[in-house]
Amino acid sequence: MFAQSDPAGPSGPDAAETAAVRAAIPTSPQDIVAAIGYPFAAIFVVASIVALWSAIERLVLLRRRRVIPRAFVDRFLLHLRTGRMDQPNAVAVCQQNGSPVAEVFLHGIRKWGRPAVEVEQAVMDGGERQVALLKRRLRVLNGVATITPLIGLLGTVTGMIEAFNNIADSSNAMGQAEILASGIALALLTTAIGLFIAIPALTAYMYLAGRIDALVVEMDRLGQEIVWLISAEALRDRGEVSPAESPRSGKQTARAST
Repeated sequence: MFAQSDPAGPSGPDAAETAAVRAAIPTSPQDIVAAIGYPFAAIFVVASIVALWSAIERLVLLRRRRVIPRAFVDRFLLHLRTGRMDQPNAVAVCQQNGSPVAEVFLHGIRKWGRPAVEVEQAVMDGGERQVALLKRRLRVLNGVATITPLIGLLGTVTGMIEAFNNIADSSNAMGQAEILASGIALALLTTAIGLFIAIPALTAYMYLAGRIDALVVEMDRLGQEIVWLISAEALRDRGEVSPAESPRSGKQTARAST
């Protein structure tokens, strides 16, 4: 009869060594924390919470209907085109709305009746401020995506140092994988956890940056439309008198009467 292999796997010293190697890489959260140490675990937990909070907060605040409320924009531009809104009313409406695009409009409205260059510069200044506010939390995500792999690399180096120290301290380290187990576990786990945090953080950063770019393009287009509705050139073409020109005309009338 042919000899049958043992289905339970290797036995004796080989089995003990295999079990030790398998047990070297923990899978449960408690064992992972114990393997990588509390300092690394605390850093990774804090980085995960910060990245998750920043991503959710930006997702909520970067909704299109919050940044560029379509109903407000359509109604506001319609009133400007038809001449049913003057500067004080426009300022009040923008301040009441308070959305990022309303803040951009407000900077331009305050230059009502000025040359197009001045109005455009005011709109650009307001847009830059709003873009800075929209991107405020993105640096946090980018920082987490950059730092956590470096922390994982630090853990890798620390684990290899620990493994070599274990070899140096052991009188019979050859052929004993369990001596290297703790150091290798630290090296592998810190690298894996760092990448596990960094990849979603970088993905969220790229997605949110793309959303901000799309919103900025839309706000820039709407800002240009405001320029050509309230600038001195636009008011002159529509036969309206700009606030910047009315004092001059009043002075000219007074001089003519004298």
